[in-house]
Amino acid sequence: MANESVSVIFKIYCLSVMTLIAATYTVALRYTRTVSSDLYFSTTAVCVTEVIKLLLSLLMLARETGDLVRCRTAVVTHIFRSPKELLKLSVPSVVYAIQNNMAFVALSNLDAAVYQVTYQLKIPCTALCMVLMLSRSLSRLQWFSVFMLCGGVTLVQWTPPQSTKVQVEQNPFLGFMAIAVAVLCSGFAGVYFEKVLKSSDTSLWVRNIQMYLSGIVVTLIGVYLTDGAQVLEKGFFYGYTPWVCLVIFLASVGGMYTSVVVKYTDNIMKGFSAAAAIVLSTVASVLLFGLQITTTFILGALLVCVSIYMYGLPLQDTSKLLKPSTDREDTQKLIAV
Repeated sequence: MANESVSVIFKIYCLSVMTLIAATYTVALRYTRTVSSDLYFSTTAVCVTEVIKLLLSLLMLARETGDLVRCRTAVVTHIFRSPKELLKLSVPSVVYAIQNNMAFVALSNLDAAVYQVTYQLKIPCTALCMVLMLSRSLSRLQWFSVFMLCGGVTLVQWTPPQSTKVQVEQNPFLGFMAIAVAVLCSGFAGVYFEKVLKSSDTSLWVRNIQMYLSGIVVTLIGVYLTDGAQVLEKGFFYGYTPWVCLVIFLASVGGMYTSVVVKYTDNIMKGFSAAAAIVLSTVASVLLFGLQITTTFILGALLVCVSIYMYGLPLQDTSKLLKPSTDREDTQKLIAV
């Protein structure tokens, strides 16, 4: 019983931390893009995030191998002596770099709550990529939940709520298009990375190091092409505040923490986490940005939360529910005969 209590407490802890990271990241990023007077370069923030992720992955690899010598050997073998593998992981690096930059564009033009709801479109995008790239199939309930989620997002975007305390110029259409690109990138990169992971026995942290090394190169190119002249004039860390540092920290830790949390939670808990993050982001948006909640937003957000829960339901539960009806049908056929 004690072990079960500890297990439940740990799962609740994982759920709480994952929810807080998701909600805080969205709200903090929105705050830094709409309130700060000296706006920082989002491309440099994405680059710094990749560097921190690389360092964290190296630490986790050292912990996994249990020895710095073994860690060094793994890095030399799988990184410096495996250029093909490094090139293979450059594909999701490019896609994730685009996704992360699109998040900054989206939250510069959309409220945090609207973003949080709309970003759940990553679920149908990931599902579609899984069907096409991994030849997986979805249950009828999952397909139904996907269409329900899309309907909920449509309601939210139909008449987007306004933020009375945000004075900067915004383009909601640009924000929505940025989310559309981000969710497409998220779905493809996530499934591609899963396919690479399952194609060999290489450690997750080695794969992460390969990906983040490529990511640093890609994001540095992005800094040069997008903000190169201004970065040279004002500095790489221009406009950085404690809030910006918090955003970078959450972005760095969030993804890695989620990958670890998945080992100890299930899809239902992740669904509750996403729904809770939507609620927290909405409350924070009302308090910080003066978000005016509309009826369509409430209905759309509710549909999205329900669809996330339905999508994560275990398949075996569905089959168990269907078996009694099948038996009854067979019985009815026998009676008819």
